[in-house]
Amino acid sequence: MVNKFEKDYLVVAQNASGRNMNVPLYRFKGSKPGPKVYIQSSIHGAEVQGNVVIYHLINTLKTTPICGEVTLVPNCNPVGTNIKAGEYTLGRFDPINGTNWNRGYYFDEALVERFVDTVDDEEPLEKVKSRFRKVLKQKIDEKLQETWGLGLAQQLNLKLQQLAFDADIVIDLHNGPVSTRHIYVPEYAKDSAKLFNIPHVILIPNTFAGALDEATFCHWWTLQNLLRAKRNSDINVDVEAFTLEMGSQEVISFDEGRYDADSILCYLGAKNCLESNTYFPKSMRRVAVTLDNYKILYTRQGGIVDYLAAPGDQVKKGQALARVLNVDELENDRASQVIEAPCDLIPILHFPSASVLSGTQLYKCFTDYFELTE
Repeated sequence: MVNKFEKDYLVVAQNASGRNMNVPLYRFKGSKPGPKVYIQSSIHGAEVQGNVVIYHLINTLKTTPICGEVTLVPNCNPVGTNIKAGEYTLGRFDPINGTNWNRGYYFDEALVERFVDTVDDEEPLEKVKSRFRKVLKQKIDEKLQETWGLGLAQQLNLKLQQLAFDADIVIDLHNGPVSTRHIYVPEYAKDSAKLFNIPHVILIPNTFAGALDEATFCHWWTLQNLLRAKRNSDINVDVEAFTLEMGSQEVISFDEGRYDADSILCYLGAKNCLESNTYFPKSMRRVAVTLDNYKILYTRQGGIVDYLAAPGDQVKKGQALARVLNVDELENDRASQVIEAPCDLIPILHFPSASVLSGTQLYKCFTDYFELTE
């Protein structure tokens, strides 16, 4: 093995019998300095494809010399993975507290502001970053020791965040319900979207909504902006974080996993994480939207749905997206209704079931999208 390899375990929860629930940590360390990378998968129990991606990454890193360090955490939420109801995995929410497993991470803008007040104008940036990591991880330690305790989802999130915050690159692997590939990218890292082989890009602002990528880049983005103002210079903290959505949940594909692993390696190669880079992004059409133009189409009526537009299709205004069957009206012309696209759009994902209630998030769509140039 060309890189130093370590395998460890992190205790993320205890079951009702008091037994620890562990997740494996796979670490590869190169012989040369370079960025630290953190990649996790399956924070939502039904989103399992990331584990196959990590399998391929591990096999590649066994023989590919790296610069820096790569930490891989597959199946980071074993509780969610094991919440089953018949044939389905219901692992999106903590079953005890109802919390989304991906919304319990920590961000504190005031903490960043207080920290910047302690930074001397002559302090080297690398020392600033090192101190900042210690301050934030200490704050997470304090939260984990709170007198009144924390819900399971937040405990899990904070333990993972401590691992992730050491990294310069954080990648959180997800899947949609029925979905095409897409990626969430902080607006300041827009150019990095072109380093992945992913055709659909969502550009997100410096606004925290609870997810791991936001908990990473919002801290660093805020720090960077405050330091730039304080020092009146174009400081770059060189930390990026992404959420990769690699297709549909509840299924895996080793071939598709290889594609996504290679896509990640294209990005890592461009970021000087590989000693000798042989991975390069494909020349492909990439379209992007700002987060406010990533729209949810809700159903006005319940029924049984035929999804006519597939994720990734380009759909024109007025074109049929879906057809809804109403079983109480089968004998008349109200038996079915067509749901039309309210504007030109690209559906990115849709609800996984054919049976829907009124007010269901039927599709999530790109609107007012634009191409990212090579």
